[in-house]
Amino acid sequence: MEWSSLLTNKRLGMEHYHSERADDRTEFQRDYDRLIFSAPFRRLQNKTQVFPLPGSIFVHNRLTHSLEVACVGRSLGDNVSRKLKTKYKDSVPFIDEIGSIVSAACLAHDLGNPPFGHSGENAISTYFSEGKGLALKEKVGDELWIDFTKFEGNANAFRLLTHQFNGRREGGFALTYSTLASIVKYPYLSNFADPKKSKFGFFHSEEETYSKIAADLGVIPNPENPARFARYPLVYLLEAADDICYQLMDIEDAHKLKILTSEETKELLLGYFSDEKRQKTQEIFSVVTDINEQIAYLRSSVVGILVRECAQIFVDKEEEILAGQFTGSLIKHLPERSAKAYQHCSDVAFKKIYCATEVLDIELAGYKIILTLLDELIQAVLAPQKSYSKQLLRRIPLQYETKSDTTYGKVQSVLDYISGMTDVYALDLYRKITGMSLPSL
Repeated sequence: MEWSSLLTNKRLGMEHYHSERADDRTEFQRDYDRLIFSAPFRRLQNKTQVFPLPGSIFVHNRLTHSLEVACVGRSLGDNVSRKLKTKYKDSVPFIDEIGSIVSAACLAHDLGNPPFGHSGENAISTYFSEGKGLALKEKVGDELWIDFTKFEGNANAFRLLTHQFNGRREGGFALTYSTLASIVKYPYLSNFADPKKSKFGFFHSEEETYSKIAADLGVIPNPENPARFARYPLVYLLEAADDICYQLMDIEDAHKLKILTSEETKELLLGYFSDEKRQKTQEIFSVVTDINEQIAYLRSSVVGILVRECAQIFVDKEEEILAGQFTGSLIKHLPERSAKAYQHCSDVAFKKIYCATEVLDIELAGYKIILTLLDELIQAVLAPQKSYSKQLLRRIPLQYETKSDTTYGKVQSVLDYISGMTDVYALDLYRKITGMSLPSL
């Protein structure tokens, strides 16, 4: 792959308006602005990240997580951009816009996630693999069926950003090709997903769109599996920003919620530091005595360390990345001290954070809510002539294609609707459908 074709300001759905201008440096910032002002992005403020949405203590939600990932992604992109510009001089247009591209992609990376965190994805998948939705398999067909049984928020984000919903313009959000390609962590269909991870990058309905973008950018097939594409290079920076943020911010949230003690939290973060840096930290703490400020300082220092190290790994492995031969994530190639500290944080997070009662409770509740909504809404779109179906279908906005000619398309319209819901909206609709609450009179 070549940077000269990988970086372009061409927009999906607006190709006929496009003219290549090497001095046009603002299109990727416009991508960022379009996302910030969009309704799907605003709805992230009411979607669970890990911990239940706040009572008296404010923890991260999908919105704050995405904003922080965008900040880290910009730092990573700018760091890489400076290094590559030294290497390529002025021979590659837009090389100094990598930070803007990555930050815009980071803003959008979670837009396709359903309510209630990862339990939302699991609820959708299991509804079709072992729940009532299994009865639809013959009508959908084996190949397309996997889109549902392995439902993936990343693929749904790409659909949300590119699909022309009813009454909407061609190209969806009409983002640049480079920003859209940066979002797709797993550039292949559900049929070619790793059985262990069940991750994929786009549904069958968006296969043509991604192939078009990949061809224009010069994204090559995966050398080890031609059925897959190689990753678009900037995906590695988005992934690193996401890895850095969810790891560190979950630890900070766990400290606020007293799941981790102050000493446990400090020790986890100090694991990234050299002896010299630890000594300097103690000197700072003799002046800065507020515990929350101490944790915030440690967290910001670790972010700085990981940004520098991941950016350097990207530059060092640039040839492998462009050849589609780089394996794993940038985080998996960290220097020994950081790799050991990161793994220790991951182990503690799994044992003490992700298995915490508060987290499990919101996942269990979300699971039940989504299964119920799926069952009721799918029955409605498949049998729209029934009286109750007519009532329920009035709740679904007209932009969703409930009158699709295929069962696959009708089911997809329900998934589009549900995945766009906030936690509170999903809970409210669940209560109304099940008769647990009535509108105020």
